[in-house]
Amino acid sequence: MIANSLITTIAILLAIGFWLMGRLRFLIPYRHILIHQYGVVILVSAAVLFVNIFATVYVIQRKFFLKDTGRKLSHIDKQVIIGHSVVPSPKDATDEALP
Repeated sequence: MIANSLITTIAILLAIGFWLMGRLRFLIPYRHILIHQYGVVILVSAAVLFVNIFATVYVIQRKFFLKDTGRKLSHIDKQVIIGHSVVPSPKDATDEALP
């Protein structure tokens, strides 16, 4: 889920960057001055924006893509305890590891 959030965040930031490059063409002659004087501020702002967008995307993905996960996992847990599952129980896994 973190990888999906990261990819989505990068895509959003690229879209914002391309949009800004189109809107701020009049600043091209001053780019050396802007980068030299405000480069650190721009970089810190971009990092804060990245963290905020990443957190927002992560929360949205947890909210909408992990619905009923607890119920689904409890169902699988009950199957493992009863023994009607292909997944070995932790007790069986430790018994097989012993020589």
